[in-house]
Amino acid sequence: MEKDPSVLDVKELVSYQEGAIVSKTLLDKKSGTLTLFAFDKGQGLSEHTSPYNAFLYVLEGETEVTINGKPHQLHHGQAIVLPANQPHAVKATTRFKMLLVMIHG
Repeated sequence: MEKDPSVLDVKELVSYQEGAIVSKTLLDKKSGTLTLFAFDKGQGLSEHTSPYNAFLYVLEGETEVTINGKPHQLHHGQAIVLPANQPHAVKATTRFKMLLVMIHG
């Protein structure tokens, strides 16, 4: 069966890099963005805020997402909403990949 080029294997679109975080923007529009991330174990995004709501979906691996000081453990197949203007941070407890959907509105 021929592979359909319009069908994406999302978690294969970004690769791990030792000791780093790799990102790939899939969509960047006025209404929002879709960005893939691959985190090596122990890597993270320090606490920050965003003026927009975001939806974080774990594609593989495990992470700790902290929102307003409260930690949340997530693994593949789970998701969490990052509310606008609330401090949040992400730390890879294992190598993990995520899709971040940012809504500008």
